[in-house]
Amino acid sequence: MRVVLDTNILVSALISPMGHAAAIYEAWEDGRFKLLSCAKHLDEIHATLQKPRVAQLITPHKAGRLVNQIRKLSEQVQALPRVKRSPDPTDDYLLALSEVGRANYLVTGNKSGLLSLVHHKQTKIVNAGQFLRVLG
Repeated sequence: MRVVLDTNILVSALISPMGHAAAIYEAWEDGRFKLLSCAKHLDEIHATLQKPRVAQLITPHKAGRLVNQIRKLSEQVQALPRVKRSPDPTDDYLLALSEVGRANYLVTGNKSGLLSLVHHKQTKIVNAGQFLRVLG
């Protein structure tokens, strides 16, 4: 199974180690799905982890480990197409990543944005709880 995890899911996994996002992160570490990423995704994750409000909640060690794991263990997708579909244009790259990476799922917590789309081409857009049910 090929999956894109929105930055909010990855950051939430570090903030709340007992939540749905953390269970998804653990499933990825256990090899239950292939994580797709790209340079823009890594840049967004890194920038989010540097925000003062987030940095207060996550140790630099955990933040660095997350970025390094994604670099090493995810499938890096290149040359994203131009997509203009998300209610939040800053999330269009996630749709492009899903498209080029042939993702089965895009997992996000973005209720008013990506989740409202339900799907993008072959990719189902779901929240963390829905994806955990898929993982069983």
